[in-house]
Parts: sequence; C-alpha cells; structure tokens
Amino acid sequence: MVRLFTAVWPSEEAVRHLSAAVDRLDPDGVARAAAGLRKFRFSPAERWHLTLCFYSDDGDPEHVTERLERRVARLRATDPAPPRLRLAGSGAFRSVLWVGVEAATPEDDRVLRAMVHAAGGDPHGYRAHLTVARWVAGRADRERLGELLADYSGPWWHARELAVVRSDLGEGGPTYRAVHHVGVTRESTG
Repeated sequence: MVRLFTAVWPSEEAVRHLSAAVDRLDPDGVARAAAGLRKFRFSPAERWHLTLCFYSDDGDPEHVTERLERRVARLRATDPAPPRLRLAGSGAFRSVLWVGVEAATPEDDRVLRAMVHAAGGDPHGYRAHLTVARWVAGRADRERLGELLADYSGPWWHARELAVVRSDLGEGGPTYRAVHHVGVTRESTG
C-alpha cells in the first residue's frame, strides 16, 4: 500500500519561527486545552507541511507525478510569481490542532488555489493549514485548543515548489519522503 499526497513545505525560517512559538507554549495551558484527549502530541517540525491533495492509499507514484507535471506546466505557462504566504492563527478540527496559512495578497491566494487545482485538489473547498498536533480520541475543546496559537503570526515566505510525498506508517507515526519535486514558476523549475 502506497500513501501519496502533494504538499508544500514552508521555508526553514517559517518552521524555526513556529517551532519556537510551540516551545514557548505554557505546558499547563496545553494540558488544560488537551484535557480529556487521549495521546495528544505535537508533531515533529520536520513533518510540518501544507497538504494540497491526498491520493488514495494505492496511489501510483508514476501516474501522480506525470499528471502533476502536466498540470503545473499549464500553471507555469502563465508564469505566476510564487505565492507569498505565512503561517498565522490556529484552530482545531477532528483530531488535529492546526496553524493557518495566510496569503499576502488576493493574487497570492489565487496562485495557491491554482497549485491546489494542479495537484488534483478542490481549490474552492481548500483551507490551507499545517497540522502541529494530533490526538487519538476524546472530546476536544476546540475553542480552547485553537486559542493556544490563535495570536501566532510567522514570517512571510514563497511557495516555490510542490512535492509528491510518500507516507509510510510506522510505530512512531508516519515517515514522509518526497519522491518528486515540481517547480511552480519557470524560475523554480529543475
């Protein structure tokens, strides 16, 4: 079984900044917000990404990468600037605490949604976010969890490439490995 998704990784600076903010969270505040949740844990920073499209558990890497290359080539033909984004705000849904993604301008938002479409996702229903914590079970106080990083705002960065990522499940959680990279603009190809 091969689990594949297309993702954008934030810049190293953005990850360091968010990681420092997570490290500064008050442990008692986190414990209160996560009360009643089983196996609440923060995800390692190296797993932080924006998923643009998740493919079926039996996704064919060759088919996914060929389709992505074709669709991104059409996007690249318009030569958009890579979208300028930042991580900001937070919330919770299902069994996930997330940090939101904010586009600098309406054009940056349009290009991000075009990237989602190129990946095979639904750009209209897409809510850009990065998962920072998960839990297995329990009734979440979504408001309290969302308040943990609600005031967070990170540095701006440019999303220059998409990655087709393979996810292998293991005892310590998933291991992600990029199997293909696609530049979004002519300047970021190759």
